[in-house]
Amino acid sequence: MTSRFTDARPLQVQVADDIRLKIESGEWPPGRKLPSFDELATEHKCSLAVIRKAIDLLKQQGLIVTVQGSGTFVRSRPMLQRQGIERYSRSLWQSGKTVLVAAPKVAGVAASQNIRALEEVPAPEVVASRLNIAVGTPVWVRRRTTAVDGRPNQLADSYYELEVVRGTAIMERDTGPGGGFARLEEAGFRLAEIAEEICTRMPTGPESVELQLPPGTPVLELVRTVFTDTGRPVEVMISVIAGDTAAFSYRFPIPD
Repeated sequence: MTSRFTDARPLQVQVADDIRLKIESGEWPPGRKLPSFDELATEHKCSLAVIRKAIDLLKQQGLIVTVQGSGTFVRSRPMLQRQGIERYSRSLWQSGKTVLVAAPKVAGVAASQNIRALEEVPAPEVVASRLNIAVGTPVWVRRRTTAVDGRPNQLADSYYELEVVRGTAIMERDTGPGGGFARLEEAGFRLAEIAEEICTRMPTGPESVELQLPPGTPVLELVRTVFTDTGRPVEVMISVIAGDTAAFSYRFPIPD
């Protein structure tokens, strides 16, 4: 007696899964133009309506993009391997590199940073609670967008108490060699500890636009607090990272 497996997946899901397999296996590399809808319908022995639904699924999953007048293409997704504690090595930023863009360069991709705003704002609750100040206290914020190979991948907003950064290049567009970490130490704040909190969520509308996210793409929200050797928090960074471009890698001694 023989048994026969019945695929219970909807037909459009079967088609989408078949295309996904070609993409993930590398058979269809980033930038490759997909066959026409008619060709896909013939190959999969289904209707054009099924192909449209399958393509919509793949768009929602961030695997393909449609360029008006040109066709549908496998989406390029530069994956940034973000080293864990190593990316905060003092030797890194003391050598003149900035923490935000140094890791992508190590990974062999082109990284860049754009300043969106430098301004004094009331401290939101998430920042105030970590800096141990009252909500609404005036703080300084540096808002940046980083890009990997030309594609925006991160919105990074760093907050500081005014007394900490007043008179430093942290209030200027160009913080100089080593970035904010180097300027904090020059100002007398010996950095000693970093706390990170990471969660996954769906992006807001403005975040989707700024990061050029396909529908259905989640983001990672990373809240970083930097402490001095006396235990004082001197920076809180809220980073929103395109979820399809980042992988975190950690290696550290097991605590006693």
